[in-house]
Amino acid sequence: MVGPLDRGLAVLRALARLSDDLGVRGQPGVPAVALVRATGLPRSTVDRVLLTLASSALVDLRGHDVAPAPALAALGNAYLAASRLPDVLTEHVRQLADRFDEAVSVAVPDGGDVRYVVQIAPRRAVSPAFRVGDLLPAERCAPGHLFAAEWDEDVWEAWRARCAVPASGERWSSAPGRSSALEQVSTRPEAGPDLRILSALAAEQGYAVDDQLAEPGLIALAVPVRDITGAHGRAGAVLCAVSVVSHTSRHSVSSLAELALPLLRPAVTSMEAALAADADVGPVAGATSGHAAAGVDPSSARPAVLGTASTPAWLIGETKAALGRGYLQSLARGLTLITAFDARLRHPTLSDLARATGLPRATVRRGLFTLVPLGYVRQDGVSAGATFRPLPRILDLGFTSLTRKDLGAVAQPHLVRLRETVGESASLAVLTDGEIRYVARAATTRIMSVDLAVGAMLPAYPTSMGRVLLAGLPVGEREEYLGRVRPRALTRHTVTDIGRLRDIVLAVARDGYALVREELEDGLQSLAVGVRDADGRVAAAVNVSMHADRLTAPEALDRMLEPVRTAAEAISKDLTVLTAYRPMS
Repeated sequence: MVGPLDRGLAVLRALARLSDDLGVRGQPGVPAVALVRATGLPRSTVDRVLLTLASSALVDLRGHDVAPAPALAALGNAYLAASRLPDVLTEHVRQLADRFDEAVSVAVPDGGDVRYVVQIAPRRAVSPAFRVGDLLPAERCAPGHLFAAEWDEDVWEAWRARCAVPASGERWSSAPGRSSALEQVSTRPEAGPDLRILSALAAEQGYAVDDQLAEPGLIALAVPVRDITGAHGRAGAVLCAVSVVSHTSRHSVSSLAELALPLLRPAVTSMEAALAADADVGPVAGATSGHAAAGVDPSSARPAVLGTASTPAWLIGETKAALGRGYLQSLARGLTLITAFDARLRHPTLSDLARATGLPRATVRRGLFTLVPLGYVRQDGVSAGATFRPLPRILDLGFTSLTRKDLGAVAQPHLVRLRETVGESASLAVLTDGEIRYVARAATTRIMSVDLAVGAMLPAYPTSMGRVLLAGLPVGEREEYLGRVRPRALTRHTVTDIGRLRDIVLAVARDGYALVREELEDGLQSLAVGVRDADGRVAAAVNVSMHADRLTAPEALDRMLEPVRTAAEAISKDLTVLTAYRPMS
């Protein structure tokens, strides 16, 4: 076992767990001393791990605090891409969610627990808060009853041992802060017999129900999705479970079953066929991190911190020399090995992984001999013919804590950096019904400055961010907007002619930026660039705003355009890794 990799993974698990908990309380970072307490490792070891992770932009060091960085989600993306479940099943799940008008999820077994890998939920005041990567104990949810029906005695024994230990609430990421409820369920004397009975019933009837086991008021029905060809393990085994989740204010268990079962069963048959067909296709040429279906080139889709499969950035030779003994190269290499599992490799051998990472076979072997017993990778077969596949526990390495980040939180540090670079206020906005809505802002403290707050709304047509966002729309949506908008003159410079406005937006689409001078307000000018998501679409816009008397338009372009582009590219890179398998709110 590679000691530095083992210890580094322990620090990552603790960081993810503590970040999730502190995030709920509104605290942005985890004190390094808390990681020492949580892992039992010496402070010097934790510091070396954090230095190594920070050098690869996987964590943000903020004084004595540390927080997971967006690039860390690449580890979870590698598991999700390699599993193929989100890529193949998400559209099926979306269609079911639309038909039921309820939340629909896909879950996989994770030892004696259940891990969610797809989640589509309607926007309601009362809606399930499960996220991709969340973990629930098997006895607390309908998918767990289905999975337990196939457990061998080793899994049952491990589950009984877990139930015998009072739960702290830290283990299950879908229930932060609910330690008392988890303790009551996980240690009750009848937990063992109940799950045995429930799992047997689920096997007999072909579906399982959860009547407020996870949370009061929450009910669910789950149906197994089987591996009909054995491409993912054993033919006929339950590969995952699709579940419909509702609330007692809308359904009883019986009414939910009456609604869902007639549609779920044929949908599951289609899912099983789609998974079988996908397995027959073999490795997806050039696909990575969930972008196969989108047709995105992997070298551009993958964050720069990860490099490419042939030359991982974490393995650059100068890093060890530059950072000295504090840099744990074996940890960096082990994490790089995890990212080699993606849609390009189906059941890779040791040699496949060595070629994908550029690492020596001996290094890959040592990494696998650490990852396999720790439950992050599964080995099928022995000797030279052995193949390997990532396991859902990889999602514990920061993925779930990062799913709490919204667009504003992702952009904020980049806006602060932009403000410090140019000395002007920086903002991020999205398009909402023909208006821009500010979602993040880093303002200056000048006597004369632009006074706008997060949540503020402005019309799109006279603003730089609005024009960038309009330019990023599909042609039909853009023309629909131009056909209904009625611009009014906010200043003597405001463009109100639709034909001229259309030409300006087309020029913005061509040039990649918008400069607006005194059209929204006298004396105000701003410069904006688009921010793109994992699918390459303009999802937001970043700008700097300043008083028009300080810089002419050519001067503003000369001084501000490159810093704004740099900030937009950095935010886009973070969005790419964070939105590969989840929408960004």
